[in-house]
Amino acid sequence: MTASKHQPANSTVGTQGSPRHSIGAYLIERLLALGVNDIFGIPGDFILGFYGLLEASRIRIIGTCNELNAGYAADAYARMNGVGAVCVTYNVGGLSLVNAVAGAYAEKSPLIVISGAPGMAERLGNPLLHHRVGAFSTQRDVFEKVTVAAVVLDDPLTAFREIDRCLDLAITHKRPVYIEIPRDRLDARGTHPHIRSVHHPVSDPRALDEALQEAIKLVATARQPVILAGLEVHRCGMRDVMTAFAEKHQIPICSTILSKSVISEKHPLYLGVYEGAMGRDNVREYVENSDCLILLGAFMTDMELGIYTAKLNPERWIFASLDALRIHHHHFHDVLFADFMAGLAAATFDTTTRTIPPMSAPSPQRYQPDPGARMTSRRLFQRINELLDPNMVVVCDVGDALFGASDLVTYHETQFLGPAYYTSMGFAVPAAVAVQVAKRELRPIVLVGDGAFQMTGQELSTAAKLGFNPIVIVLNNRGYTTERFLLEGAFNDIHEWHYHRLPALLGTGLGFDVVTEGDLENALTAALANTDSFSILNVHLDQADISPALARLTSGLKERV
Repeated sequence: MTASKHQPANSTVGTQGSPRHSIGAYLIERLLALGVNDIFGIPGDFILGFYGLLEASRIRIIGTCNELNAGYAADAYARMNGVGAVCVTYNVGGLSLVNAVAGAYAEKSPLIVISGAPGMAERLGNPLLHHRVGAFSTQRDVFEKVTVAAVVLDDPLTAFREIDRCLDLAITHKRPVYIEIPRDRLDARGTHPHIRSVHHPVSDPRALDEALQEAIKLVATARQPVILAGLEVHRCGMRDVMTAFAEKHQIPICSTILSKSVISEKHPLYLGVYEGAMGRDNVREYVENSDCLILLGAFMTDMELGIYTAKLNPERWIFASLDALRIHHHHFHDVLFADFMAGLAAATFDTTTRTIPPMSAPSPQRYQPDPGARMTSRRLFQRINELLDPNMVVVCDVGDALFGASDLVTYHETQFLGPAYYTSMGFAVPAAVAVQVAKRELRPIVLVGDGAFQMTGQELSTAAKLGFNPIVIVLNNRGYTTERFLLEGAFNDIHEWHYHRLPALLGTGLGFDVVTEGDLENALTAALANTDSFSILNVHLDQADISPALARLTSGLKERV
């Protein structure tokens, strides 16, 4: 939770800039200080000057095939790295980027959007400059709706302070910000040394103490407490604190589909993904029967709740997040999420005796391929689960690729990426590029439907250019599977591509046409051995075939209806 404007705050003051700094140079200096070592985007004339400064700096420019893909990639980079950035030109670039930024906003990813703009001198007389639409402020006005701050650096007297303000808000709120630079202000310098004021909000000690006392009493007397760990635990770097609290008091942990891999799914206290009727029965029953559900940094979205098939009782909640703290029906204000988490972890108290069931998922029968059998979703996800290792990251697109992957077991923190709330198609392939930009040693296993691949699959070109080696698995059922279950119609059909032939077009990579389980074995063996380039598997599935997770959800929805 962020502190209110009435909270006391500590502040330290440091000199971060001087008249020798230009606006552009100072922004780059601050990006590097935050750990932004790579920036995604596409150049254009209004941003070329800033690209020149980036080229001369230690920040690596990652050019993508289009601005939307750059946004998805920068969002994924932020999820892996803690903060990310994307740099585009005015309107034709920025407005192409909006959907990806909206997803980052919805799912709390700290993404810094940097856009060029016409110079202030060019605007005199209100000319119809290229790329302009409506007023000169149109792009800024649009981004105000999907960021926590949107600023135009048009005045050297305020520009340095505005850069600090925006970047601090991105880190504090874990959401995107928008910074627009008129091209004739890029080299403008401050007229006096810039003094950066750093504010440290603090919790109201009385509210914090009362909240902790109430929470501790509930946990100590609970027969079946359970932690539901949300994505903010990861975004705020609170995984170790949460895990220490759980281990100290032997409290099992669940994640949501959005926060999957918030901790290692091999941890002995990890119970599984809670997602209402879409989840495993033992997980659903344990969570829904809990007399003390400790929700930490969780989003209560329809996806998190299994399309509202969840049965959670707020009267048994301890709900703590960046934005709110609620215990049963009591609401606490001016308490920081990090302080509340730290207080829980530090607390020592006796608990009632309780029985904790085995935490691990039921072990499926070991996968044995039937070489002549046609591929199914169930068998595909079972096989993928067996090939995963600690050096792999699962990157999912929306639809049954995401639902099916919820049953996979990941090894380490942040080894599962997917847009599980905003659910925008096309996230996975650009995100896979970002994974290896951020952490080259990791190998993405990309699960993407054929419809989503046709939106952004051209980003394999960037993977090829950079020598990356993702394994892309296209679930090819010739259309939009999840939409078919809502309303069947020819509008769900798409033109079938020969996805496995893309390496011939790109001049590198390996492609495999997969119809049977034998084909899958051969393809995976070759793909895993191919460490020098990407591999793409065109996995043919029946149009009516769905993953076990989606089958559970549809069954649960039918019972609910």
